Amino acid sequence: MVRVRSRLKEDFKNPEFRKAFDEEEVFAPLAIQVAKIRQKKKLTQLELAERLHTTQQTISRLEDIHNKSYSLQTLIKLAGALDKKLKVELV
Repeated sequence: MVRVRSRLKEDFKNPEFRKAFDEEEVFAPLAIQVAKIRQKKKLTQLELAERLHTTQQTISRLEDIHNKSYSLQTLIKLAGALDKKLKVELV
């Protein structure tokens, strides 16, 4: 574990690594959150897609932890379709 921490400490000195790490910290949890909320509401991807007037494949992409193409407008529509509010913060 000490080796991993030491390696991460070194990797964080690289601006490209840090940027990629920070992006993953946003996109992956967002995709997981979308899927969890949809499942909690007992909606299929197709049912959510119909609420958003889009395709099941689009919902699948929104729930893909590697997807980095969210737009703010999409997130606003998605929040509404899931009866949620969207909160965006810069920290």
